[in-house]
Amino acid sequence: MSEDGPDQGDLWDGAEFALAADRLDTPDVVEAADPAEMLRQVASSAAQVRTAVRACAETDLSAFTPDARPRAIVVAGMGSSGTAGDILGVVCGAGVAVQVLTLRAGRLPGWVGAADLVFAVSSSGTTHETLAVAREAARRGCRLVGVGAEASPLHRIAEQARAPFVKVDQAGTVLPRQTLWALTVPLLVVAERLGIAQIGAEVYEQTAGRLEEVSHQCRPASESFVNPGKSLGLDLMGGLPMIWGTSPLTAVVATRFASQLNENAKCPAIAGILPEVKYNQLGTFDGPFAGEIPQFPLRLVIITDVELRERVTTQDIATTIGELASQRGISVSELATEGEHPLLRLAAVVQLTDYASVYLGIASGIDPGQADVIRDLPARIE
Repeated sequence: MSEDGPDQGDLWDGAEFALAADRLDTPDVVEAADPAEMLRQVASSAAQVRTAVRACAETDLSAFTPDARPRAIVVAGMGSSGTAGDILGVVCGAGVAVQVLTLRAGRLPGWVGAADLVFAVSSSGTTHETLAVAREAARRGCRLVGVGAEASPLHRIAEQARAPFVKVDQAGTVLPRQTLWALTVPLLVVAERLGIAQIGAEVYEQTAGRLEEVSHQCRPASESFVNPGKSLGLDLMGGLPMIWGTSPLTAVVATRFASQLNENAKCPAIAGILPEVKYNQLGTFDGPFAGEIPQFPLRLVIITDVELRERVTTQDIATTIGELASQRGISVSELATEGEHPLLRLAAVVQLTDYASVYLGIASGIDPGQADVIRDLPARIE
């Protein structure tokens, strides 16, 4: 990670910043500040990959073959479930002949029918919008696959439709936002069986191994000056993060990071993708959150993709934007993917940013597992 621009201590009260860093480097304080054990949940990512691969092997997916390839794949899900659909899309790639659509709504598009495959994905198996899509898919005669908790409403819908259901192991995870890999792997396994993704057992294990490596680097006992998760979280203290991907793959990471900052650190954040953001979000560089040390300064995070390093135009744009940000008093952090397979490139950066979001919450004196307002809303509208 590289940084340019003014020192973070100039953007945020030095004493408060030192207190936040000290809080992250005191294990007892970190443990007490994380009653929902969000850090442990992030660390469970590798186990989720391996457990999900086994769950798929125990589920009858024999009907999914290259000869039975659907016209389109629709992934219905909210939060991490929707991110799982986004990951499926970038792993399959833009050149695949099957359209992959992530649906974050409670109704199927009118064109979806019997020729299409619908994944209904919900960690708890109780998400209202996902249940509505699953019922509608069954009524329209779509091929349906459920992914979620055993004995849940979603599981019952799948059973009634005689559709495969991959059970998500809830034993090691409490909150849906940290079930990303348990929800993603089943989609990838089915896509591979259909012949529209190339992954293989070795890549799944390499992915789990890479997630373990990042978890070791970001472990609570590792001090902030050598811990990339803590360092990135502290970089964002007191600021307004603007997170930009440089490819479809890193755009998924950017969107996931913004969502995790919202939920774990209770911090507003905006995500985008180059080159599109240079036509709109770039305008904020001349606004009240840039320049002479505003109360809540912009903090730019650019996520570059190793696959695009040879594409001079994309790299030039990212470099030039970093220079423009620094000239306007906006600090910049850069993250980069590593690895050849898209799943490996994506997993490591997602894991790092998940850690950073939790550490930012703890450093800010916020319980990262707290979700009162999210629970309060359904109670007020039902």
